[in-house]
Amino acid sequence: MNTAILHTNVQNFIAENLETDIMSILLKKDTFNDVTNKELAAQIEAKNKCKSKLPTWFTTPNIYYPNKLNIEQTSSEKTATYKASLVKGKTLIDLTGGLGVDCFYFTKKIALVYHCEISENVSKIAAHNFKTLGVKNINTCNVNGIDHLKNTDLLFDWIYIDPSRRNDAKGKVFFLEDCLPNVPEHLDLIFSKADNILIKTSPLLDFSVGIKSLQNVKEIHVVALNNDVKELLWVLEKDYTGDIYIKTINLTKTEDLVFSFNYTNEKEAVFTYSEPQQYIYEPNSAILKAGAFKSVAAHYKLHKLHEHTHLYTSNDLIDFAGRCFKVETQIAFNKKEIQRLQLTKANITTRNFPESVANIRKKFKIKEGGNIYLFFTTDCYNKKVVLLCSKA
Repeated sequence: MNTAILHTNVQNFIAENLETDIMSILLKKDTFNDVTNKELAAQIEAKNKCKSKLPTWFTTPNIYYPNKLNIEQTSSEKTATYKASLVKGKTLIDLTGGLGVDCFYFTKKIALVYHCEISENVSKIAAHNFKTLGVKNINTCNVNGIDHLKNTDLLFDWIYIDPSRRNDAKGKVFFLEDCLPNVPEHLDLIFSKADNILIKTSPLLDFSVGIKSLQNVKEIHVVALNNDVKELLWVLEKDYTGDIYIKTINLTKTEDLVFSFNYTNEKEAVFTYSEPQQYIYEPNSAILKAGAFKSVAAHYKLHKLHEHTHLYTSNDLIDFAGRCFKVETQIAFNKKEIQRLQLTKANITTRNFPESVANIRKKFKIKEGGNIYLFFTTDCYNKKVVLLCSKA
């Protein structure tokens, strides 16, 4: 951490050059004696990445930015705020602190937060930024979080872990046993220090695999931001063996769309199949990731188009956690029928269909965009069909 970056003249330069081409800065002679242009470029690039993801950091003067990779890997403020809503109590320890965005929001719910970070540089940056942001109820420790647990006599209300999904031997990983730290390997130690654990994992981690690895899973939260699934949050409770509560939440600019169900109830949910009726419903990405294919039909009293077609239908328009469309026309999937539509532009989605969107666009010369939505899918009679729809 080069503290000269925090000097007023350097900070002014960074603020004034946020729109400047990075290469033009790198190619010039160093502007300052104690800060290289490479460091300036790195600060500008990282700060710009925070504009929408971390607006509090972006708008606060004298924030020190780590490299852009740290920014890309950290939680957004929106998802960090949601995480903080899941915890309460007097003490929480974050074993993999990083830039400290999650910790910043944990401090709003927990009386005292411990931030463990193995990198000395990142730990110093986080400590400086906490102070700059006015956070007083946090203790930063430049340590390996697991080693710290082994050596402390303290007990905590919550332990939070965001295992690194970059393994030196295997590259980018998502199985918990391949991440660092290896949470399943250290579960006994972790539960000896807290009764409640919150773990952030990749959206790629399969529920059944995670449940088997972690045990004592009480809740799984699927968090999407503007319909893009960002993370899975696993709530573990010591000795818990009951049913698993699953909550999906899609955080959008205007509202938070929530759908919840129990893990075992998904297998038992009762629903019916139907041909496409007046309206078609496409669940948001969080629901689809959670695998709530039966539960969503049962909850909203909708018909499913096919066992493997995760589209739903009804004759009445309902308020739904996803996209809703009015079916204007239904045709069989064949060249003549599609050409008869005379479409040059449409939004195309495939569900349980053998061809890709790219192939369909190429084959029928349909460009992206417009107000027409085409669903290429399989109906309840196992026939390939095309639904021409408009937004409901």
